[in-house]
Order: sequence, then C-alpha cells, then structure tokens
Amino acid sequence: MEAIKETHFNFPGQTGFYRGKVRDVYYFGNVMAMVATDRISAFDVVLPRAIPDKGRVLNQIAARNLEATKHLVPNWVIQTPDPNVTIGFSCKPFPVEMVVRGYLAGHAWREYREGKRMLCGVPLPEGLKENDKLPHPIITPTTKASVGHDEDISREEILKRKLVSPEHYRVLEEYALKLFQKGTELAANRRLILVDTKYEFGLFNDRLYLIDEVHTPDSSRYFYADGYENRQARGEPQKQLSKEFVRQWLIENGFQGKEGQRVPEMTDEIVSSISDRYKELYHQVTGTILEPVDYSNISQRIEQSILNSLNSVNLVALK
Repeated sequence: MEAIKETHFNFPGQTGFYRGKVRDVYYFGNVMAMVATDRISAFDVVLPRAIPDKGRVLNQIAARNLEATKHLVPNWVIQTPDPNVTIGFSCKPFPVEMVVRGYLAGHAWREYREGKRMLCGVPLPEGLKENDKLPHPIITPTTKASVGHDEDISREEILKRKLVSPEHYRVLEEYALKLFQKGTELAANRRLILVDTKYEFGLFNDRLYLIDEVHTPDSSRYFYADGYENRQARGEPQKQLSKEFVRQWLIENGFQGKEGQRVPEMTDEIVSSISDRYKELYHQVTGTILEPVDYSNISQRIEQSILNSLNSVNLVALK
C-alpha cells in the first residue's frame, strides 16, 4: 500500500517550509503551497504509519466546501492544482480556533456530564442528554497551542488577554455562525447532521480570511440524519461520520496519548481498513466515489503541480 508520508521538495523562490502534523507547507513570500499528506494524528500524536488516500480525501472535501462558502466568507484559497495540494494566501493566523457546536457531543458532553453548565462562558440548559440538539448553535473557542493540547477559552478571556481585537472578534463570531449554518444545509443535502466543527481565520494584507480545511470529517463531527430521533429516544449511541473511529481503535488498544503509552501496532489490515473508511467518508460527504490514482509517480506529480502554479499564483497574490 502506497501513501504520502512526507515530501522533500526544494522549489525556486521558496522562502520557507513547515511540517505540521499532517501537512507539509511550502512558503513563497505572499503565497503558500499546502500539501495534504497521508499522515494521521490522534490525541495530538502523529501515528507511525500513513493512510493511503487520506490526504486527497480531506483536501478535496475541503476544496468543495471552501468553494461552496466563499460567497459568504472570503477564504485563503487561490487554486487547488492537485488533489493533494492547495495554493493560497500566506495568512497570519489568529491564536484561537472558533469551535461551533449545534449538539451536546464529544468534549462538551463530557464537561456537561461532570456537572458543568458553563462552557467557554456560554451557559448550557439543564436536562440535556448526550447528543441532544442545543437550543441554538454556540461558539466555544479554544486556544491554539504550539505544544500540547488546546484549551477552552471564553470570549471575555480572549479579549482580556488581547489575543484578538474586539473588532476582529466580532467578525470571527459572525463568520463562524454563517459558515455553520451553510455547513448544516450542505450536510442536510447528504442526509447528515453537522454536530460540531472548528474554523480557523487569519489576516492577509489586513483583510480577514477563513483558512485551513472546512467541514471535513477530521475537523467536524457528523451524525447520520436517518434514525437520529429514534436513537435519541431510545438512548442509543448515534451513528457518527468523523475520525472518531480511529480514536476508538486506539482507546480499545490502550492508547490515549498519555505518557508511557505506546501506539498499538498498525498492521497492513488496520491501515487498509482506515483507508477504506476515509473513502467511505468521502462518498458520504460528496456523493461521489473516490477514483483510484497511480501512486508510482505521485511525488513527481505533486511537485510538478506546484511548479506549474507558482508564476500565476504569485501574480495573483501580489495584486
């Protein structure tokens, strides 16, 4: 099984390089080329084996959603010249992520179950069950930690610490809710429920842009709409469409990213099954089948696609 674990390009005019958990980013002054590799992370740990097709699944889902929302919120993308590559403005990110929740699930439910009725400064009503729909979508921001885990933070604390100006923060909230509404509509068209998601924003030439991926199964949680009400009434777990299945496999095998724990062996069978699930996610979200690609020359294909884009992209970015 072939997969893109890392890239090692050296482009003319390149001004920088950054390797994130799952992306390799090449900088060219005002623009950047982001390569979605097949690396996979969970519990803030990059797992030892890459997952074939994962990168292009997420990059293509993100590209579709960024295109579908650009009339609502300006985004960083200039072009997507390759299934694994996005070229866009090199924005300065805000140091917070805007998490929007429409349902009481995941981290929010765990906090609620422990008796907390205030999440990131937002009050929660009594009497809710896991996966219940909230009275209205709420914004529960987190910090963006360079090391370790992100942490919950309130609007008041963000402004007090001057992480974001009041003027910019008002726009972040407005954009986040607009995007969540559109994401909810797009999900409903695929008989899905957008449960929660995160958005990241940045500045380029003093203009605010939506950055990173949007409404992918790695950045969002989805429920299957069919049967949701019946499962809630019976107190049954909801059918999810997210990366949660990877976390569950790790938990079942004794790994949650804690000190002293080891990642369980990722056999060919496990890697193949995760790859198949990502293809299933792609089909559910887009309604199309992920076409197979030739991995024998994929590195050269990605490199050439970036090279072919650089001249035109630089001209666009400098305008």
